[in-house]
Amino acid sequence: MTKRKASYCPYCGAALETKRSEGRDRRFCPDCGEFVYQNPMPGASVVVLDGDSALMIERAIPPDVGAWAVPGGILEVDESARVGAGRELEEETGLSVDPDALELVRTGFDVDDPDDGSYLSITFAVEREATRGAVDPGPEATDARFWSFAELREERAAARSVDLRRVEAAVERLRGETVEFAAK
Repeated sequence: MTKRKASYCPYCGAALETKRSEGRDRRFCPDCGEFVYQNPMPGASVVVLDGDSALMIERAIPPDVGAWAVPGGILEVDESARVGAGRELEEETGLSVDPDALELVRTGFDVDDPDDGSYLSITFAVEREATRGAVDPGPEATDARFWSFAELREERAAARSVDLRRVEAAVERLRGETVEFAAK
């Protein structure tokens, strides 16, 4: 399994061929006799709500350096989505949370370039009172702070659109309220 379209077998190094299987063209190793599947990278994020605001980080690493985003990242091989979301929250903001306190909000699937891979995102949400610690940006963030919903509406170009949708979904899921950041 790889994120990107593979040219060589990750097991033996042989050049891969394309072979039809299950109604799709797939990468195949003629030496191993195995298919090398291209699968999405799983990632998890956490929307932390505090009153009428949401915690955002300013990204210090690619992709989207300088953009404001919900804390999150790629899951490790040995962790569940909830555990990974909690780890990413602590790494990027200094806040810790019991993974069981995280409420599933939405899942998403993003593909910019099929040959470069895709991203399966799992978004959780939690109220600030269920977290511990003080906001302190980690090495993958230049800044971390709570943005009021009004600020997010006014400065929506500073935040990634996918993250604005995550905040909207979190407010609806946790509070049963509707908040929109799109231009009217």
